[in-house]
Amino acid sequence: MKIVILDGHTANPGDLSWDELKALGEVVVHPRTLPDQTIERALDADAVLTNKVVLDARIIDSLKTIKYIGVLATGTNVVDVPFASSKGIVVTNVPQYSTESVVQNAFAHILNLSSRFVDNAVAVRTGEWNNSADFSFSKGTIAELFGKTLGVVGFGTIGKRVAQVGLALGMRALVYGPRLAPGRVVNGALSTSLNELLAESDVVSLHCPLTEATRQMINEDRINSMKRGAFLINTGRGGLLDEAAVARALRSGRLGGLGADVLSSEPPTIDNPLIKAPNCFITPHNAWASLEARTRLIKTATDNLRAFIEGNPINVVK
Repeated sequence: MKIVILDGHTANPGDLSWDELKALGEVVVHPRTLPDQTIERALDADAVLTNKVVLDARIIDSLKTIKYIGVLATGTNVVDVPFASSKGIVVTNVPQYSTESVVQNAFAHILNLSSRFVDNAVAVRTGEWNNSADFSFSKGTIAELFGKTLGVVGFGTIGKRVAQVGLALGMRALVYGPRLAPGRVVNGALSTSLNELLAESDVVSLHCPLTEATRQMINEDRINSMKRGAFLINTGRGGLLDEAAVARALRSGRLGGLGADVLSSEPPTIDNPLIKAPNCFITPHNAWASLEARTRLIKTATDNLRAFIEGNPINVVK
């Protein structure tokens, strides 16, 4: 079996091994693949693994030997799954491998905004504390999370863990999901409508997929319905935000801060309005990429392919 990995660098930049996968066949690893290179590189492959390289109907139809597509991620929007299925090609993904890492990143942003860690650490490095008249120095007001309300939008695996950690910190947790009836108490968190959640939360954390229904769900109207000075956290998808509206709200103080790991275009363009917005802290879409999470990713991707070869595929995407 010939196995082609189209963009192996993000999952394994060199600190992990592909050896278990190599035991299953001939493996060719491309660190990155441009769109016009995809067909050529995957042309004689039996199995193709991809993270962000698009495999649309045209490309899949051009690959006459392909039997299997393994997505090196949870989301499968880069693959035309219905078309692949119609051709008898099995598509798998890797669910839940990065939950703990993404939750950690979300709370790193929450703790940074509430405690102003970055601002204060930079102030110390640049000498502002040296020049202070007082022993205790702070760049702005520090907020205590205990007793505050955390609103979690999207109550899947990651959303549930974020709510759980918030409760452990003494926060009140409100949760919203389109299939979650308002008024239920789920593991200590109260389900509400989206409007109620936005109006009552001191911190709003987004953990929902990007669909036509959720695209730019945080827009000017919804921002205006939030508590003035609330923190917004986005470790879901960049397209969940109307980035221009969020930037305006940060400049006006309507939003107290933004912590994000994702943007609408990645890598971002230099004119993205959030890059230089005040009280805005952006990590470069690496919440998922801890060593431990990537180890789980590669192991599960290998297990998926092994199960397919043995005739009992797992984690199949329909």
